[in-house]
Amino acid sequence: MPVATTISCHHHYCHKLNHRISASLVAIKRTMVTAATSSSSNAGSYTTIKETVTFEREIKKSKFIAIAGPISDEQSAFSFLSQVRDPRATHNCWAYKVGDQFRSNDDGEPSGTAGKPIQSAIDSSGIDRVMVVVIRYFGGIKLGTGGLVRAYGGVASECLRNATTCLIKSKVPMGVEVPFDLIGVLHHQLQSFQVENIRQDYETGKDGIAMISFIVDFDQVEKLEDAIKANCCRELVFYKR
Repeated sequence: MPVATTISCHHHYCHKLNHRISASLVAIKRTMVTAATSSSSNAGSYTTIKETVTFEREIKKSKFIAIAGPISDEQSAFSFLSQVRDPRATHNCWAYKVGDQFRSNDDGEPSGTAGKPIQSAIDSSGIDRVMVVVIRYFGGIKLGTGGLVRAYGGVASECLRNATTCLIKSKVPMGVEVPFDLIGVLHHQLQSFQVENIRQDYETGKDGIAMISFIVDFDQVEKLEDAIKANCCRELVFYKR
């Protein structure tokens, strides 16, 4: 019977795995935010998973552990792989997706029977910026080509189905030149749109003018501009990247 927990007979490995995953998640999530704000090719929004999730299934005496985690790019994918792979396992097969970029690896299984099914599971889930590693402990019974495809694809799909997902919106860096007497009005508008990283620069070289910079969700840019113009009642200069 499938369960969404770690394998008891591999308790030592799983304990070490959970410790390593916790230590790396903060860095991965920080990188995800940077990626969402720094690349125009990532404009828009995407669904990813909030945290690492595991799923275990035994198939004809072979144990399969699927581990899915959020990633931001190829570098973080291979960092995640190094965190979760078990060198004592028979196979550590994987696939990941970052935007339009897919990669997969069969790790010694017959070509196309492990990495590709994992990749197909990711694609079918609609989840982006994610990596799935499926660890197999061989139990002595060969599954055949079709059996391997169903096993790897099946545990990867179930793992992703159990994951908690979240919507990530790309951020747009913006700035606006505003007279000192309108800074309070501007801040009220910025707060109502829940912008982030607000900074004020009074050294603009223009008397009585400050530069207020911030980042805002991509789908709120035009609405925010319209609200600022309507409430500040003056001609303001906006900057976007």
